[in-house]
Amino acid sequence: MSPHSKRILFVTWGSLGDLHPYMALALELQRRGYRVAIATLGAYRGLVEDAGVAHHTIRPDVDVSDRGAYLDLVRRALDAREGPRYLFQEVLNPVMRGTFDDTLVAARADGGADLIVSHQVPVTTPLVAAKADMRWVSGVLLPMAFLSQYDPATAPQAPWLQPLAARHRLLARAFNALGRRVTESWVGPVHAFRRELGLPPGGNPVFEGQHSPHLVLGLFSQALAQAQPDYPPQTLITGFAFYDAAATRPASPDLSRFLDAGEPPVVFTLGSSAVWIAEDFYRVSLEAVRRLNLRALFLAGEEADRLRPALPPSVLAVDYAPHGVVMPRASVVVHQGGVGTTGQALRAGRPMLVVPFGQDQPDNARRCVSLGVARAVSRRQYKPDMVARELDALRSKRGFAENASQVSDLVRSERGTETACDAIERVLAGVTN
Repeated sequence: MSPHSKRILFVTWGSLGDLHPYMALALELQRRGYRVAIATLGAYRGLVEDAGVAHHTIRPDVDVSDRGAYLDLVRRALDAREGPRYLFQEVLNPVMRGTFDDTLVAARADGGADLIVSHQVPVTTPLVAAKADMRWVSGVLLPMAFLSQYDPATAPQAPWLQPLAARHRLLARAFNALGRRVTESWVGPVHAFRRELGLPPGGNPVFEGQHSPHLVLGLFSQALAQAQPDYPPQTLITGFAFYDAAATRPASPDLSRFLDAGEPPVVFTLGSSAVWIAEDFYRVSLEAVRRLNLRALFLAGEEADRLRPALPPSVLAVDYAPHGVVMPRASVVVHQGGVGTTGQALRAGRPMLVVPFGQDQPDNARRCVSLGVARAVSRRQYKPDMVARELDALRSKRGFAENASQVSDLVRSERGTETACDAIERVLAGVTN
């Protein structure tokens, strides 16, 4: 069978940080001659199809035009204490059967998929692969998802536990065991649905149940995390798979002129989710750069229109700009610590100030700090005096820039998209590592 007749379905759900790596893989495999499709939120149909990739909608779909409902979803999902539980029990579980049905339709479309590549959130994808008897590769976008006792994550609910768990493996093991007990109530409906489908029992979808027995792609850089003894043995850390829609959403002429007009600005961004609950983030950022007499670029989503009238000529606000275009031209990148934004900032080789909100963001922030490329402040600490001090330190101390440049070299050398696609092709060819 030639590559041109093989079809690959990518299944993902979440923010643009969850979509973009799968876009990168889909476009590369399409370039290699495969037929590809992405099953994800209906709100992303235009973004996917504009790039030339087939799109299928899966539930739970999100109506971003209902601003109030969407803000509530983002705020609750990023809540440090209740976010993961809310996501499972109140967002995913109520439409689990619909997600399964949508994914199965997408898998069987256009003659059927020869391979499914899954994201960790749509927990019914392994069930679809088993029920439809299709080969399956799983992807993990962030180190925290492996829940390793050898490399314990920073839990947003209790970040102070991480240093203790890192020093005492028994404590890390106990922490993961507690996580299993807590999540059993979240994933109970998944186990029940497996039985209903006549499938054999599976592992906890938050832990081992999310991983394919054939290949697990760790779609992040080894700068962030190395494979650990308790990772699945079929894991391959590929490096980041980068996509930022630069071809379909290029930088505007106004932005290009701004970047060319003076010294490198501080770039402020909250990704595609936290930006909806920015609150005073951009006001505080503006005051901080004013105190230091710095140029700044705000990637502010729909807030950009509201911000522009109050901005001096040294500060520009835009709704969106490709990270691969603007971050390399920054002096410092200030961001929320989402893994997609973090990967782009690491590739750009610029010092960072990380302001985590929830989910994996505190863990990603800690890892960047440990690399010597970043400082981190909590959301509560994000005040003009603090931000000005942190920006001044990041700009004035040579170590941050030197470390960031070295990490950038590593991230670029990994060629994450190509490495992941090579591995996917080996699975399609029936080659096991």
